[in-house]
Amino acid sequence: MVQKRRGNLYNPESKIPFNISRSKIDLFWECPRCFYLDRRLGVSRPDMPGWALNSAVDTLLKNEFDLLRQAGQSHELMKKYNIDAIPFNHAELGTWRDDNHRYIGASVLHRPTNLNICGIVDDIWIDKKTDELYIVDYKATSTNSEISLEDEYKQGYKRQMEIYQWIFRQLGFKVSNRGYFLFANAGKNRPQFDAKLEFTTSIIPYDGNDAWVGSAIVELKKCLDAPKIPNPSPTCKYCGYRELVRQEELAERAKVA
Repeated sequence: MVQKRRGNLYNPESKIPFNISRSKIDLFWECPRCFYLDRRLGVSRPDMPGWALNSAVDTLLKNEFDLLRQAGQSHELMKKYNIDAIPFNHAELGTWRDDNHRYIGASVLHRPTNLNICGIVDDIWIDKKTDELYIVDYKATSTNSEISLEDEYKQGYKRQMEIYQWIFRQLGFKVSNRGYFLFANAGKNRPQFDAKLEFTTSIIPYDGNDAWVGSAIVELKKCLDAPKIPNPSPTCKYCGYRELVRQEELAERAKVA
């Protein structure tokens, strides 16, 4: 049953820092109206089903890299792609990855807006020569096409990476502009299932630019403080759906009247 959320709503009068996750920044980027409805009024977009297989891949990759993290060793994929790094070992890694499912992750207070910006990372690697940190994001997929970052929906991947880079720079770390997406691609060309999936793994580098993040947070705060709901975004499918339903309902009522 769909219900309005009563808790975790933004109050313009409150002095307590309000949490804004990486995904909510992306929601604001996509549609300020949907963002306002969600964070200010408690009316969220319809839930998506959980991605259990993706979560399983994330967990197994974390386990694999954690073994190397403890040993201070590079992964064979790093060597294959000429990445001179090792998994970063830090006491706060479990918090940053949200291993205890508190849904906060790495967080930093953006003082100009009193918003606590947070994001849950998959992994961090450290360059063995420069000590720069590389933000790493795991992605599970199943495709016969060449994997790239140029699809329309993958532009959100890039913003995701840049927000993480911004957060860790605000936390005082030396973060490389370069981040890495580690893709696990489940093959579909085997003659039979045999109760198993076989994955091929690859790494795609991405050179991010987080210059937009600070100004986006300021604009986001203005949106939250506004006394009225923003206009629908012309590219938002959710807003388009709601408007189409509204028009059809009005047309049906006019027929009855």
